[in-house]
Amino acid sequence: MPSFSLLPKEGKFFKLFGESAQNATEIAQKLKELLQNWDHIEDRVASIADLEHKGDNITHQIATELHRTFVTPFDREDITALAQSLDDVTDFIHSAADFMFLYRVEQPTQRAKELADVIVEITAEVQKAVSQLTKHIDQRQMLKHCVEVNRMENVADRIYRSALAELFANSTEVPLLIKWREIYEHMETVTDRCEDVANVLEGVALKYS
Repeated sequence: MPSFSLLPKEGKFFKLFGESAQNATEIAQKLKELLQNWDHIEDRVASIADLEHKGDNITHQIATELHRTFVTPFDREDITALAQSLDDVTDFIHSAADFMFLYRVEQPTQRAKELADVIVEITAEVQKAVSQLTKHIDQRQMLKHCVEVNRMENVADRIYRSALAELFANSTEVPLLIKWREIYEHMETVTDRCEDVANVLEGVALKYS
């Protein structure tokens, strides 16, 4: 399948999207490290919060550029959707970590660790897909990464469903059940938002084929 050109007037969008995707992979790694090394929780969560704020700033820069730019590299609606979906990825990672801290979780569950592993993998794949946003996009590579993101979202969904089943089957403490159900939901939502990113990128690839 041949490459195609978006012929953008501004290259800043590509750079900012790349920074946003890179930030997502970094915050995902921080989440995994938090669950693997359950110590200095407040400091680790603060580090995650810093990256979430960095993501907000990048999203703001994209919105600012969108208002300043007459000719955009692709549809404005797609630029907005892509920026928001990437921002949501970092937001929900931060939310998951923050709730673990606020709820004073004693130890992470095995299912949480499994979800964190998938989050690291899926954000890395998102970054690869976003890196295809250049003047000349290789549609085949773009779609390949998008398919992989969708596959990993399905893996996360299965882990999430198993986690909930085990939680309701084994937990006799209602507060504990409520806490972990909310944490699991935030972690699974991260992968949903990654899928949203993939869907936007897939649409861009198909529109410009």
